[in-house]
Order: sequence, then structure tokens, then C-alpha cells
Amino acid sequence: MHPRPEHQPHDRLWLFAGTGEGPALARHLLARGWRLRVWVVSSAAARAYPCCERLSISVGALGETAALERALFQAALEGEEPRWLVDATHPFATRIRATLLEVCLQHGQPLLRLQRPSLPVDAAAVLGGVGDLGRVPLQGKRLLLAIGARQLSQAIRCSPGALHHARILPNPAALAAAMAAGLAPARVAPLRPGPDGAIERALCRRWGIDMLLCRRSGSAAEAHWHALAAGEGLQLLLLERPVDPSGASGLSFEALLERIGSPPPEAHPS
Repeated sequence: MHPRPEHQPHDRLWLFAGTGEGPALARHLLARGWRLRVWVVSSAAARAYPCCERLSISVGALGETAALERALFQAALEGEEPRWLVDATHPFATRIRATLLEVCLQHGQPLLRLQRPSLPVDAAAVLGGVGDLGRVPLQGKRLLLAIGARQLSQAIRCSPGALHHARILPNPAALAAAMAAGLAPARVAPLRPGPDGAIERALCRRWGIDMLLCRRSGSAAEAHWHALAAGEGLQLLLLERPVDPSGASGLSFEALLERIGSPPPEAHPS
């Protein structure tokens, strides 16, 4: 059990997030008077967050149970135990989501989880997983993979008749994964998503793409893929998001802010 200081101020939150809703959520919480510790995977993601004396950032791989337990224990020793852990990670980041739930349940640490909306499917085809690509008629089709780097190899194995292209994040690990999957360098675009889908549209036109595969993440990026597919007459394939871990409170962005509210008055002694 963690030590709990007798007069601990409950004005601290730990936010686990990326560059999607995380920065906006951080700004709202800071404006309400919370002290934040933000956990992100990369230094590039850290740069998306506001500079503020009430915000600190921890950069590195998330999802190690022992590391998170040590961090909570140390925070409790220093009287800086968080009121809540807030899980705003990507819906497909299953490892960190499971770790947060496991640790919080074991140690009685309150956890809140951001749940992204489910966008309308419209004309898209929803796949239960990458393995379902084998049931899609892809022979001779130019397929753009926008599913992250980890599943590239599996996606390519499951769709041997397609001519594969990929949009990946511009980092060494993603590029190495694309090369290991057997993608030709000329058919890999290491680019960050743009704010309006223009980058993706230009890629599809340059490569003569017929079909798109992305994740049903409920993000602005998914909305851009829907608009792009409709505007360019492309077939959109969506990977269904994983089932959320049981036991965590899934809330919309607005409901999450309402649930958190502001720090209690005793957290700001006069």
C-alpha cells in the first residue's frame, strides 16, 4: 500500500496522452488550477504541450507495470500523489491502457479514461482485425496502409495480391518497421498527418491509390480519411478499435472535464 501523507493537497493529476486530445485537455485542466504531470512516448509529442510551471512532462515508453508502480510510490512519499490518473491514450494503445487499469485497480488509485466518439461508418467496410484483409478482394489494388508501423508486416502478409503503400510517422522505429515489412522506399511516406488531410490527399493522387486502410480511432485523422475516400472515390477499410478494458470509466472530452472539475479549495491554502 502507498503511504498517504496526512495533509496531501489533491491538486495533482497525471495525464497519459499523445498529441491528439492531450494538449487541449492539458490546457483546460491547467486553466482550472490543476497541477499536471503529463506522460508521453516521445520528445516530439512533448513539444505539443504548453509550457507552464504547473506542468511537468515525463518522456518514455509507457506500459511497464513496475515503472508506473514505482512512480506512484515515489509520488506518495513526496506528498504528490495524483487525485486521478487520466488515460487519454490512443484507443489502439492496448498495452498502456491495460497497464494503467491493472495498476490503478491493485493500488486503489482513481482512474478516468477518455473515450473517443465512434464516427459514422458510411460507405466504409469495417474489419475486425488485420487478418480480415484476406477476405477483401485486393488483387491488383493499390492499397495505402495508415495503421501505424507495428501492424504493417501482418497487413502485408494478409493481403498478398495488393500493391502496398504506407503513410508512417517520421521516426526511426517506424521507418525500420516499414523496411522490415518489405515495403519499397518509394512507396513509404514518413510524414506527420496534416491538420486538414491535404497531405494524405496528395499522397493518394501521386500513388494512384485505390483503397485505404486506417484505424477506427474516432480521431480527426479518421474523419479526414472518410472525407478523402468520399471525395476521391476510394474504398475505405477501417480496423475496428479494440474493446476497452473493463473497469475504467469511459467519458467524452466534455464529460471528462466536468467529472474532474477544479481542485478542492483545501488544495490552495491561503
